Amino acid sequence: MKQAYLTTIVLLERMHRQFLEVLKAELDRLEIRDINNVQALILYNIGQDELTVGELTLRGYYLGSNVSYNVKKLTEHGFLKHERSPHDRRSVRVSLTEKALELRQQIDAMFERQLSEVTSEIEETELNGAVGSLRKLERFWLQQLGFGPRVADFPFAA
Repeated sequence: MKQAYLTTIVLLERMHRQFLEVLKAELDRLEIRDINNVQALILYNIGQDELTVGELTLRGYYLGSNVSYNVKKLTEHGFLKHERSPHDRRSVRVSLTEKALELRQQIDAMFERQLSEVTSEIEETELNGAVGSLRKLERFWLQQLGFGPRVADFPFAA
């Protein structure tokens, strides 16, 4: 069990880096040079929403990135528009520009292409099982950080 646990940790980190490389290759293929892979992932995760930088940080996991810096760069390059909240002047809400929405559609097309290819290798039930296991691991790690109830705190825990 220990080896499987440690291997999972290594694979998660490696897979995240590999995915970012796949996204970088797609940006290169599209000849998009004014945005990097992490910034493209941030845009994709914003989608149609209007978020604060804090909400964006909570929503996504941007390994080794400074979300505030990336939001600034995305705004400078015309991918994000931002407005101060009328209710709290300290809060800035960001949303995608038309330029960013077009890029998001291209990234979504990449996901669709990948999905059509991956289904020949992995069945949906396998992916769903992996998602379930990863969510359990995520909850466990959050519990280790003091977020959420510990398993032993549940009355039905054995």
